[in-house]
Parts: sequence; structure tokens; C-alpha cells
Amino acid sequence: MHIPKQLLQRKSVEALTGVQHGLKQTLTAKDLTILGIGAVIGAGIFVLTGIAAAKYAGPAIVVSFILAGIACGLAAMCYSELAA
Repeated sequence: MHIPKQLLQRKSVEALTGVQHGLKQTLTAKDLTILGIGAVIGAGIFVLTGIAAAKYAGPAIVVSFILAGIACGLAAMCYSELAA
């Protein structure tokens, strides 16, 4: 089966739109890191904090919050790596 060459050709975005600009970067790595931290903390702290503290953490709630903060920081670094 023969496929016509015109079906496989590509045009650049500039050729289609006539615009020679690129997109401007508005979010920095710091912004995305803060966004990731906020998303992870926001979802976790409002949903499971009371239940987890009552059932599992007990007096070590401070340690569990520190570990959750470290996990949030690592997730934020993953978000910033994807943005970079």
C-alpha cells in the first residue's frame, strides 16, 4: 500500500499561524515547588489529619507532621523537575 508523501509532511506552528514568538515562561521553579507543597499539604491536612492522629499517631503527631512535610517537599521537587 502506497501512502502519499503529502499525508506525512508536517508544517511548523510558525508557518500555520504566522507568529514568530514563543510562549513566555511565567512560573518559576520556586512557584511550582510552592504549588506542589500546597497541593499535597492541602489535600492531606484537611482530609486525613484528624483520623490519622486519632488512630495511628497518638503522641507522636509532631513527628508524623514532620515526616509529612518532608514527603511534601520531595513531591514539590518532583513538580519543579518536571517544569524545568
